[in-house]
Amino acid sequence: MRPSPVTLDREDAIGILRIDNPPVNAISAAVIDGLARALDAFEADRSLRALVVHCEGRTFVAGGDIASFEHPAFSAAPLNRSLARLEAQDRPVVAALHGTALGGGLELAMACHWRVAAPGTRVGQPEIKLGLIPGSLGTQRLPRLAGARLALDLILSGRMIDAKQALAAGIVDEVSELPPLQAGLARARALAADPKGIRRASTLDVPVAGLPADFVAQARAEALKKPQYPALLASVNAVEAAIGHPFAHGEAVEAREFLALLRSPQSHALRHLFFAERQAAKIPGLPAGTALRDIRRVGVVGAGTMGGGIAMTFANAGFEVTLLDANQAGLDRGVGIIRANWEATAAKGRLTQAQVAERLARVTPTLADEDLAACDLVIEAVYEDLALKLQIAERLGRVCRPGAIIATNTSTLDVDRIAQATGRPADVLGMHFFSPAHVMRLLEVVRGAATAPDALATVMKLAGRIGKVAVVSGVCYGFIGNRMAEVYMREAEFLLMEGATPAQVDAAVEALGFAMGPCRMLDMAGIDVGAKTVIEWGKTGGRPADPAYRAVVQQLFADGQFGQKTGAGYYRYEGRKPLENPQTLAVCEALARQHGIQRRGDIGPQEIMERLLLPMVNEGARILEEGIAYRGSDIDIVWTAGYGFPDHRGGPMEWADQTGLAHVVARLDHYAATRGNAHGYWTVSPLLRQLAAQGQALATVVSPRWG
Repeated sequence: MRPSPVTLDREDAIGILRIDNPPVNAISAAVIDGLARALDAFEADRSLRALVVHCEGRTFVAGGDIASFEHPAFSAAPLNRSLARLEAQDRPVVAALHGTALGGGLELAMACHWRVAAPGTRVGQPEIKLGLIPGSLGTQRLPRLAGARLALDLILSGRMIDAKQALAAGIVDEVSELPPLQAGLARARALAADPKGIRRASTLDVPVAGLPADFVAQARAEALKKPQYPALLASVNAVEAAIGHPFAHGEAVEAREFLALLRSPQSHALRHLFFAERQAAKIPGLPAGTALRDIRRVGVVGAGTMGGGIAMTFANAGFEVTLLDANQAGLDRGVGIIRANWEATAAKGRLTQAQVAERLARVTPTLADEDLAACDLVIEAVYEDLALKLQIAERLGRVCRPGAIIATNTSTLDVDRIAQATGRPADVLGMHFFSPAHVMRLLEVVRGAATAPDALATVMKLAGRIGKVAVVSGVCYGFIGNRMAEVYMREAEFLLMEGATPAQVDAAVEALGFAMGPCRMLDMAGIDVGAKTVIEWGKTGGRPADPAYRAVVQQLFADGQFGQKTGAGYYRYEGRKPLENPQTLAVCEALARQHGIQRRGDIGPQEIMERLLLPMVNEGARILEEGIAYRGSDIDIVWTAGYGFPDHRGGPMEWADQTGLAHVVARLDHYAATRGNAHGYWTVSPLLRQLAAQGQALATVVSPRWG
């Protein structure tokens, strides 16, 4: 039997309810059982004059055990009964907070009579990020302590506030410089001697002074704008139930809303992504405890859009950055854009002018390769031209110090060839940032055939330091994300040549929750960029032997229609507003005639959606078969963090599981039969067909090469 993570100790006449459940003292079934037993013991020992709730380690309770939510029999009731007992004690109960008190941890603290926090403590209710609302009376106690406006803001945003802000709001009662346990004991002794400071949150009224009469109506109207996130409306309903109503009424509303959300597909998808992010850091074949290389100074080659964004990313995280470009004009332009970006952030109040100056000082522009010799990591970020990248790789292999990591920011090209060009392939990998690099969360880390384990481990750890979620990919054209995006764009173009308009194509996936469809996306990214990628792929012999393949993007490129940057692409633009472009429609019709593609007038949104997404799912299964991705969930992280796949659908693999893999396979077979399959576009991946036949899931499968 493992010892209980909850114990009841004593110091003189003060009881100490101690939680020790590493690493973050999450509220698990064992913690809930331990709380009940500790309260039994406290209630039985009348010699104890007060109780301190204290957590061992680096934090107070940082949330609930999210894995337990997946159990069909999960219920918040057992914890809520213990919290009610805690609050009902006739002797003072003090929560000693440090680290973070989040979710169920803050709900535990709010059930206590007094909260004393260490200065660095942060509190919050992040359940909304899992498609849930607080389920242990956070929607009821928080408005009573902090007021409805701040409480609803914290619940809807999931953001944290620090101890000073929590004190001003009434969420904590005291901030103490003493060690947390000592601060808790001191306050418990004082309250035992004079209990007038005790507050039971459930007995308080929600303060309404200064609250607009239409506060709830406005909040509900905002929530209804995003019906794909039902937790927003549920949060409003639960907080509304706290305003002017007895605690028991709000308790019932919260329980009903929480249970409905727990079973919703949106919450299931968001919880899938929560676990997927953590799984992505676990790399097969990478020994635990692999020693990391020391990264202090970072070099970036290329001061263009990507290089500048990468430089900002590292400078934002406190790294010294050497930014190299081939000529002074390009360097000046790049530094100017970096400065303008930080100045724009400062204008919004997110940075001070002192912080802008400090970050600019971390970026050292240079034209000399030799200045990269002091760097521990050098990232090549020039445009997608293999010959140029090979040339730069050879230079970096000579210039970079022994042991420095050399990375390429290529989005499609052969990382192994680039690695070999350096003469030191063990030090080389891909670091594929997404534009804008200082904003987008995803980092595809491309593991080459010769990449050393410590180089890979170092970059994966580094990703967290620069605020990125990293997913490892093997080497192939486009890696994980762009390889799947290629089949997505392929079908978008075939649909256009068959008679669908860009607006119809985009609308079909935007209805699923995509921020923008494929045509608007490529217009924004640059048709020239997309076309050059297809052309470069063709030079390697990898592109399908189909003259109609990606014919639209190549023709638009040839016509000088590069998207938003030229005012015309798939759409024409008035400012940033996309409007129908008759020239593009004519191009699509002419290409259809040229390639013998039959035009139709009956292409509906369901067909468009299926033809865009099903090939992506199929390609994802092939990527798993080949071992390019380790897990189906890694693919979902790539697409939700980097490509705008709606997170409330969990990513393409999770979406396919929810749709039903047997149905996915049947529809792929349908399109193979009705559209023809001369180039294998609709050939079902053997792994996908196998999983469908066995009733298994794609999002949770491990690649057969790594399982």
